[in-house]
Amino acid sequence: MKEVMAIVRMNMMNRTKKALSDAGITSMTARDALGRGKGLVDTSLLEGAEKGYEEAVAQLGHSQRLIPKRFIFVVVPDGLVETTIRTIIGVNRTGKSGDGKIFVMPVTDTVCVRTGECGAAALDEI
Repeated sequence: MKEVMAIVRMNMMNRTKKALSDAGITSMTARDALGRGKGLVDTSLLEGAEKGYEEAVAQLGHSQRLIPKRFIFVVVPDGLVETTIRTIIGVNRTGKSGDGKIFVMPVTDTVCVRTGECGAAALDEI
């Protein structure tokens, strides 16, 4: 089992949910998040602002430093990891900075609270 954690644009959430559902991946969790990638920030300006240089602070302006995003968490059997990743990429890739990131982590066990099922039996499988 693996946990696939994806960070996507807020406006892509409904399309991502539909695409995952169409791919047979119906169980997921989502959370609001704030963040930024390295491509969206001039690190020299941030360093200058942290040191208190007024010019750097002025250039950063009052714009948001962290951008609203959405975290998606999906735990799937090993056989659905690639499908999950391809589906998320297929919906969210625009070719522009901010398309998101996907992380894959091992999961040692899963237990369904309602039924007591453990392991892969507790997951949706197609």
